[in-house]
Amino acid sequence: MGRQSSKFRWVIFASVLFTYVIMSSQRTAPGLITDQLMNDFGVTAATVGLVASIQFFVYTSLQIPMGILADRYGPNFFLITGAALTGAGIIMYSLATHVFILFFARILTGIGDATIWVNMVLILSQWFNKKEFTRLIGVAGMTGSLGFLVATVPVSTLIILFGWRGTFLSAGVLLCLCSLLLYFILVKKAERRPVIRNKIQREKPTLVLQRMLSNRQAWALFLCHFGIVGGYIGFIGSWAVPYMMDVHSITLLGASQLVMLSLAGALIGAPLIGWISSCLNMIKRPYIIFHLTVLLCWSAFLLFRGEPPFSLFVILFFIIGFGFGSNSLTFAAVRHSFPVSESGLVTGFANTGGFLSAVLLPGIFGYILDHFQAGGGNLADGYFYGFLTPVIFSAFGLIGVVLLKEQVQKGEMRD
Repeated sequence: MGRQSSKFRWVIFASVLFTYVIMSSQRTAPGLITDQLMNDFGVTAATVGLVASIQFFVYTSLQIPMGILADRYGPNFFLITGAALTGAGIIMYSLATHVFILFFARILTGIGDATIWVNMVLILSQWFNKKEFTRLIGVAGMTGSLGFLVATVPVSTLIILFGWRGTFLSAGVLLCLCSLLLYFILVKKAERRPVIRNKIQREKPTLVLQRMLSNRQAWALFLCHFGIVGGYIGFIGSWAVPYMMDVHSITLLGASQLVMLSLAGALIGAPLIGWISSCLNMIKRPYIIFHLTVLLCWSAFLLFRGEPPFSLFVILFFIIGFGFGSNSLTFAAVRHSFPVSESGLVTGFANTGGFLSAVLLPGIFGYILDHFQAGGGNLADGYFYGFLTPVIFSAFGLIGVVLLKEQVQKGEMRD
């Protein structure tokens, strides 16, 4: 029985996705304890912000190297090691006695976190055929949003009950156990199963990288992910709550609930969009529709000068989250467009685009707000011009999906 028809592939699918939920929750969970860290370590908000953001810088910078390594040596080792490194980093974070230890712990967590998506995509592509993969990569994307959702009320409740150190220590230990579970499943069990192995002529990584950087399809995927991911994650993770409190006079609790509503949109959108794409047997057209929808939603904030009516704002926020779920189609396109020997590198390259925009948006948005506040301007005007950032990013994403070529039967490509 081949891998792609084995029932065991569902055990792998569940194990890998459970690990991904826990790891993704730790990307934003530190934001829940900003005030406590400032009090416990006697540091400023800027310092805590630097500690929190370093993980994303490390994650983004390692996506292409991780893709090269995964293509060359296989995804299992790196996924197992990454889960262990992330767990160790979180444990160190929970036991830290100095801010420099916090900083190093987040670097370690970022290194481990950088392994998860690229290697998870490769593992799923090995165990599922193209049609199944297109459908299931949406479910995989949903688990990332589920991780962000876990890092809201559930983690907040645990922090109240057990303190932030106990909560983060438990998460770190759980991830170390997940690493052992993945070793047992991916190495001890899976590698005993017979599989037809084709000999692959390995090229120098520099040649593969050069070929990818000159490939229109790779850059189209980079732009697709840049446009659909950064506006959502960058805004949700930095300015969404302050915007709702400053402009719409919503309480902190109310703003947090609206963030959860947007995350719910992403949870629904990711698997549903993947299913739609799989049923239609196409990627480009549905991706264009959702990119255009997200662009129009961000543009609506400009139309209302940054202050849309509250009821409309709630609808826009939900739709933007739903449209964000379409980002999984980027990796479905990778699976259909590139050989297995290069899919890790292209996955890492595309993912770099998404998280590069997520890193850039908070800083650009914040700079615009600071400019208006320093000049004695209206804060609402600052938000209005700040929304130009996700609009421009989304426009780049739409350009990317228009440039995308979709593979059809007999290896042909169509625009």
